[in-house]
Amino acid sequence: MDTLPPRARARSAQSTVLQATTADLVARARAMIVPGERRILGITGAPGAGKSTVCAALAAALGTDAVIVGMDGFHLANQELVRLGRRQRKGAPDTFDADGYAALLRRLRDPQGQTVYAPVFDRAIEESIGSAVPVFPDVPLIITEGNYLLLEEGDWERAAAALDVVWYLDLSDEVRLERLLLRHEQFGKSRTEAESWVASVDQRNADLIAQTRGRADLVVQVVDAVPEDAGQVQR
Repeated sequence: MDTLPPRARARSAQSTVLQATTADLVARARAMIVPGERRILGITGAPGAGKSTVCAALAAALGTDAVIVGMDGFHLANQELVRLGRRQRKGAPDTFDADGYAALLRRLRDPQGQTVYAPVFDRAIEESIGSAVPVFPDVPLIITEGNYLLLEEGDWERAAAALDVVWYLDLSDEVRLERLLLRHEQFGKSRTEAESWVASVDQRNADLIAQTRGRADLVVQVVDAVPEDAGQVQR
Protein backbone atom coordinates (compact mmCIF):
# COMPACT_ATOMS: atom_id res chain seq x y z
CA MET A 1 0.00 0.00 0.00
CA ASP A 2 1.36 3.45 -0.97
CA THR A 3 1.36 5.58 2.19
CA LEU A 4 2.88 8.67 0.58
CA PRO A 5 0.59 11.72 0.37
CA PRO A 6 -0.37 13.29 -2.99
CA ARG A 7 2.28 16.07 -2.75
CA ALA A 8 4.98 13.35 -2.87
CA ARG A 9 3.78 12.40 -6.34
CA ALA A 10 2.75 15.76 -7.78
CA ARG A 11 3.14 19.37 -6.70
CA SER A 12 0.75 22.21 -7.31
CA ALA A 13 1.89 24.41 -10.19
CA GLN A 14 1.28 27.61 -8.24
CA SER A 15 0.83 28.49 -4.58
CA THR A 16 -2.40 30.12 -3.43
CA VAL A 17 -1.94 33.28 -1.33
CA LEU A 18 -4.45 33.67 1.50
CA GLN A 19 -5.02 36.39 4.06
CA ALA A 20 -6.46 34.55 7.03
CA THR A 21 -7.32 34.91 10.68
CA THR A 22 -6.18 32.35 13.22
CA ALA A 23 -9.77 31.07 13.31
CA ASP A 24 -9.64 30.55 9.54
CA LEU A 25 -6.47 28.48 9.91
CA VAL A 26 -8.01 26.41 12.70
CA ALA A 27 -10.97 25.65 10.42
CA ARG A 28 -8.65 24.60 7.59
CA ALA A 29 -6.62 22.37 9.88
CA ARG A 30 -9.77 20.81 11.35
CA ALA A 31 -11.00 20.03 7.83
CA MET A 32 -7.90 17.86 7.33
CA ILE A 33 -8.93 15.56 10.18
CA VAL A 34 -10.34 12.20 9.09
CA PRO A 35 -11.16 9.79 11.92
CA GLY A 36 -9.11 6.61 11.66
CA GLU A 37 -6.56 8.19 9.31
CA ARG A 38 -3.34 10.13 9.76
CA ARG A 39 -2.56 13.46 8.08
CA ILE A 40 0.54 15.66 8.42
CA LEU A 41 0.32 19.44 8.07
CA GLY A 42 3.62 21.28 7.56
CA ILE A 43 4.06 24.93 8.51
CA THR A 44 7.14 26.72 7.22
CA GLY A 45 8.49 30.22 6.71
CA ALA A 46 11.49 32.37 7.54
CA PRO A 47 12.87 32.71 11.08
CA GLY A 48 10.56 34.98 13.07
CA ALA A 49 7.52 34.43 10.83
CA GLY A 50 5.47 33.09 13.76
CA LYS A 51 5.46 29.38 12.95
CA SER A 52 5.54 28.11 16.53
CA THR A 53 2.88 30.61 17.63
CA VAL A 54 0.48 29.55 14.87
CA CYS A 55 1.17 25.88 15.64
CA ALA A 56 0.44 26.45 19.33
CA ALA A 57 -2.86 28.16 18.47
CA LEU A 58 -3.87 25.28 16.19
CA ALA A 59 -2.96 22.65 18.77
CA ALA A 60 -4.84 24.50 21.53
CA ALA A 61 -7.97 24.66 19.39
CA LEU A 62 -7.81 21.07 18.13
CA GLY A 63 -7.01 19.47 21.48
CA THR A 64 -6.32 15.73 21.40
CA ASP A 65 -6.89 15.61 17.64
CA ALA A 66 -3.47 17.19 16.96
CA VAL A 67 0.13 16.97 18.14
CA ILE A 68 3.02 19.30 17.30
CA VAL A 69 6.28 17.70 16.13
CA GLY A 70 8.94 20.31 15.39
CA MET A 71 11.84 20.10 12.95
CA ASP A 72 13.95 21.93 15.56
CA GLY A 73 14.13 18.73 17.62
CA PHE A 74 16.63 17.56 15.02
CA HIS A 75 19.23 20.26 15.68
CA LEU A 76 22.65 18.62 15.93
CA ALA A 77 24.07 18.83 19.47
CA ASN A 78 26.31 21.81 20.15
CA GLN A 79 29.37 19.64 20.70
CA GLU A 80 28.80 17.99 17.33
CA LEU A 81 28.45 21.38 15.67
CA VAL A 82 31.75 22.40 17.25
CA ARG A 83 33.39 19.23 15.92
CA LEU A 84 32.05 19.96 12.44
CA GLY A 85 33.01 23.65 12.60
CA ARG A 86 29.38 24.79 12.22
CA ARG A 87 28.54 26.12 15.70
CA GLN A 88 28.60 29.78 14.63
CA ARG A 89 25.89 29.22 12.02
CA LYS A 90 23.56 26.97 14.00
CA GLY A 91 20.20 26.94 12.23
CA ALA A 92 21.56 26.49 8.70
CA PRO A 93 20.28 23.42 6.79
CA ASP A 94 23.44 21.37 7.42
CA THR A 95 23.21 21.87 11.20
CA PHE A 96 20.21 19.51 11.43
CA ASP A 97 19.79 15.76 11.18
CA ALA A 98 17.55 16.00 8.13
CA ASP A 99 17.67 12.25 7.53
CA GLY A 100 16.43 11.59 11.07
CA TYR A 101 13.61 14.11 10.60
CA ALA A 102 12.54 12.50 7.32
CA ALA A 103 12.62 9.05 8.95
CA LEU A 104 10.44 10.23 11.84
CA LEU A 105 7.87 11.72 9.46
CA ARG A 106 7.68 8.42 7.59
CA ARG A 107 7.13 6.59 10.90
CA LEU A 108 4.43 9.08 11.83
CA ARG A 109 2.62 8.47 8.55
CA ASP A 110 2.36 4.76 9.32
CA PRO A 111 2.75 4.19 13.08
CA GLN A 112 1.44 0.61 12.84
CA GLY A 113 -0.58 1.03 15.99
CA GLN A 114 2.42 2.14 18.05
CA THR A 115 3.13 5.31 20.02
CA VAL A 116 5.95 7.20 18.27
CA TYR A 117 8.21 9.45 20.34
CA ALA A 118 9.57 12.68 18.89
CA PRO A 119 12.34 14.99 20.15
CA VAL A 120 11.84 18.61 21.18
CA PHE A 121 14.25 21.55 21.09
CA ASP A 122 14.71 23.37 24.39
CA ARG A 123 15.70 26.92 23.52
CA ALA A 124 16.65 27.68 27.13
CA ILE A 125 19.56 25.22 26.94
CA GLU A 126 19.97 25.36 23.13
CA GLU A 127 19.82 21.56 22.88
CA SER A 128 17.37 18.88 21.76
CA ILE A 129 15.73 16.44 24.17
CA GLY A 130 14.97 13.04 22.70
CA SER A 131 11.72 11.09 23.04
CA ALA A 132 9.99 14.06 24.68
CA VAL A 133 6.76 14.15 22.64
CA PRO A 134 4.55 11.03 22.58
CA VAL A 135 2.41 10.73 19.45
CA PHE A 136 -0.33 8.21 20.12
CA PRO A 137 -1.51 6.05 17.20
CA ASP A 138 -5.06 7.42 17.24
CA VAL A 139 -4.02 11.09 16.79
CA PRO A 140 -5.38 12.03 13.33
CA LEU A 141 -3.36 15.21 12.67
CA ILE A 142 0.35 15.87 13.10
CA ILE A 143 1.45 19.50 12.82
CA THR A 144 5.12 19.88 12.02
CA GLU A 145 6.90 23.19 11.71
CA GLY A 146 10.34 24.26 10.59
CA ASN A 147 12.38 26.41 8.26
CA TYR A 148 13.31 23.87 5.62
CA LEU A 149 10.17 21.84 4.93
CA LEU A 150 10.24 22.77 1.24
CA LEU A 151 13.97 22.77 0.60
CA GLU A 152 14.66 20.72 -2.53
CA GLU A 153 17.87 19.00 -1.62
CA GLY A 154 18.85 15.63 -0.21
CA ASP A 155 17.04 14.45 2.90
CA TRP A 156 14.94 17.63 3.12
CA GLU A 157 13.14 16.59 -0.05
CA ARG A 158 12.38 13.19 1.48
CA ALA A 159 10.92 14.96 4.51
CA ALA A 160 8.69 17.10 2.29
CA ALA A 161 7.43 13.97 0.52
CA ALA A 162 5.88 12.76 3.79
CA LEU A 163 3.69 15.85 4.21
CA ASP A 164 0.10 16.15 3.01
CA VAL A 165 -0.08 19.96 2.95
CA VAL A 166 2.46 22.73 3.57
CA TRP A 167 1.61 26.31 4.54
CA TYR A 168 4.21 29.06 4.15
CA LEU A 169 3.80 31.90 6.64
CA ASP A 170 4.48 35.26 5.00
CA LEU A 171 5.33 38.26 7.19
CA SER A 172 6.87 41.67 6.53
CA ASP A 173 10.62 41.80 7.14
CA GLU A 174 10.21 44.79 9.47
CA VAL A 175 8.06 42.85 11.95
CA ARG A 176 9.89 39.56 11.48
CA LEU A 177 13.37 41.00 12.11
CA GLU A 178 12.28 42.81 15.25
CA ARG A 179 10.82 39.56 16.57
CA LEU A 180 14.16 37.84 15.94
CA LEU A 181 16.10 40.50 17.79
CA LEU A 182 13.77 40.26 20.78
CA ARG A 183 14.05 36.47 20.76
CA HIS A 184 17.83 36.53 20.89
CA GLU A 185 17.79 39.13 23.63
CA GLN A 186 15.32 37.03 25.64
CA PHE A 187 17.79 34.15 25.57
CA GLY A 188 20.81 36.11 26.68
CA LYS A 189 22.34 37.99 23.76
CA SER A 190 23.02 41.72 23.94
CA ARG A 191 21.33 43.91 21.33
CA THR A 192 24.63 44.16 19.43
CA GLU A 193 25.14 40.40 19.53
CA ALA A 194 21.54 39.84 18.43
CA GLU A 195 21.89 42.22 15.49
CA SER A 196 25.10 40.50 14.41
CA TRP A 197 23.54 37.03 14.59
CA VAL A 198 20.40 38.10 12.71
CA ALA A 199 22.45 39.70 9.94
CA SER A 200 25.02 36.93 9.54
CA VAL A 201 22.96 33.79 10.26
CA ASP A 202 19.19 34.28 10.45
CA GLN A 203 18.84 36.51 7.40
CA ARG A 204 21.04 34.28 5.28
CA ASN A 205 18.76 31.37 6.17
CA ALA A 206 15.68 33.54 5.53
CA ASP A 207 16.90 34.33 2.01
CA LEU A 208 17.23 30.59 1.30
CA ILE A 209 13.80 29.82 2.76
CA ALA A 210 12.19 32.59 0.68
CA GLN A 211 13.21 30.69 -2.45
CA THR A 212 10.94 27.81 -1.36
CA ARG A 213 7.83 30.00 -1.02
CA GLY A 214 6.46 29.03 -4.42
CA ARG A 215 6.47 25.31 -3.51
CA ALA A 216 3.95 25.73 -0.70
CA ASP A 217 0.35 24.62 -1.11
CA LEU A 218 -0.76 27.81 0.61
CA VAL A 219 1.03 31.10 1.34
CA VAL A 220 -0.58 32.51 4.48
CA GLN A 221 -0.61 36.10 5.67
CA VAL A 222 -2.08 36.07 9.18
CA VAL A 223 -4.22 39.18 9.57
CA ASP A 224 -5.10 39.00 13.25
CA ALA A 225 -2.71 39.24 16.16
CA VAL A 226 -2.16 35.89 17.82
CA PRO A 227 -1.89 36.55 21.58
CA GLU A 228 1.67 35.88 22.73
CA ASP A 229 2.09 33.81 25.83
CA ALA A 230 4.86 35.15 28.09
CA GLY A 231 6.79 31.94 27.56
CA GLN A 232 6.12 31.63 23.84
CA VAL A 233 8.80 32.74 21.44
CA GLN A 234 7.90 33.59 17.86
CA ARG A 235 9.62 31.45 15.24
